[in-house]
Amino acid sequence: MDHLWSRRSRNFTTGSASCREDILGSVDDLALDHPKEECGVFGIFAPGFEAARLTFFGLFALQHRGQESAGISSSDGKNLYTRKDMGLVAQVFTEEDLSHLVGPLAIGHNRYSTTGSSKLFNAQPISCLCDIGQISVAHNGNLVNAGELRAELQAEGQHFDGTNDSEVIAKLFAQALSKHSPVEATRLVMSRIRGAYSCVVLLPDQVLGFRDPNGVRPLVAGSVASGYMLASETCAFAPVDGKVDREVEPGQIVVLNADGMHFHDGVEPARPSMCMFEFIYFARPDSRMYGTNLYLARERMGEALAQEHPVDADIVVPVPDSGIPAALGYARESGIPFREGMMKSRYIHRTFIQPDQRMREMGVRMKLSPIREHIEGKRIVLVDDSIVRATTTNKIVRLMRESGANEVHVRITAPPIKHPCFYGIDMAQETELAAAKWSIEEIREHLGADSLGYLSIDGAVAAVGQPKNQFCLACFNGDYPIRIDAATAKGAFDLTH
Repeated sequence: MDHLWSRRSRNFTTGSASCREDILGSVDDLALDHPKEECGVFGIFAPGFEAARLTFFGLFALQHRGQESAGISSSDGKNLYTRKDMGLVAQVFTEEDLSHLVGPLAIGHNRYSTTGSSKLFNAQPISCLCDIGQISVAHNGNLVNAGELRAELQAEGQHFDGTNDSEVIAKLFAQALSKHSPVEATRLVMSRIRGAYSCVVLLPDQVLGFRDPNGVRPLVAGSVASGYMLASETCAFAPVDGKVDREVEPGQIVVLNADGMHFHDGVEPARPSMCMFEFIYFARPDSRMYGTNLYLARERMGEALAQEHPVDADIVVPVPDSGIPAALGYARESGIPFREGMMKSRYIHRTFIQPDQRMREMGVRMKLSPIREHIEGKRIVLVDDSIVRATTTNKIVRLMRESGANEVHVRITAPPIKHPCFYGIDMAQETELAAAKWSIEEIREHLGADSLGYLSIDGAVAAVGQPKNQFCLACFNGDYPIRIDAATAKGAFDLTH
């Protein structure tokens, strides 16, 4: 049976892992002009340890992948226990919470919503009852056929508590486990869902992991303590003293249980399509993907940017924190000194107090404080990772002007974003994308910059060091590796219908 621990009631309740509460807003809407994070997943089997505590620290390391909600499900071998809430990992879990999440098996999730609204009933892990007992599912990615599958399940009499595609996966799993072994059930689920997914599933006696056949979203396997673990990124291993063994291959299944860690074929691998934005922005810079350290890859992107778009300037200034590695690379290649031109508040996103309208209009100033002494009278190269709508970049350029910059030359490591993502990144509709609406010169004018240069697709790919055909580049070139139906293309992600 699954137990849901509710901090607000301080009662230990039994039943479905969904609840409805009034949720306070956060200041996430003040985020900079980047694509929004996706989600982070974590799974572990650690005999002799309280797996939930290790999961907490793993999720803490994956906090950058989602700040809307966090959750952990654990198992003592018979019963499942779940705690989830809106907010950051450190806000959601207390020592009291972790003391109720018992057992050597656990999965965890950090969420940024791409399908379904940002409400507690959409927080993960998602729990379901099936013939073997309770199961919990956590998912990073986005299904492109979730609406179709949900309608099929509802026609069969299934009830849904939330509006996200992860609940569809959980319902399919519960259904499949009634007739099949865990590995066969996973294969059956993988054969029905279409899109991007890296998932972890908690059963009473084991943890399953699986990755979509295109490998759009990352999933890494390794060892920890006396057991094994899975995580979205390698950065989650160090805090729990884990050791990375390998990436889970596209279309592959991995099982963690008392017999060890075992890999199985799931579905036939398809066209390799790792998301390029993992390398440009999403993943933590100390993580490794495709055998590449992301910090070094981002430095190389900056070097390539300096080669493709040189300019006479006095200093190279990063937009913190994501622009720092590329700015260092640009400075090294160009010979222009690197200087920090602004400081980022590291705490504003931790509050649940809503800013008033005047504060919202201040926007960037709540997050970034200029160092006038570094900027005044200087020709600066302003380096950032991406431009989506161009609204915030415009404000940062204005901030540099108001701080006395003589010239502002904007350099971006992501190629122009011209198409929306349907695979787990929230980056606006095509009509809202600056590069889809305007020419580069028109964007420059909108930004108020003296010049604007984007890294080319080939330059970004070369910096990672893998063949071009290994990546999903759809947001840059419109070449979608996974078929998109008409409803999905129109942005029909909310499954309330």
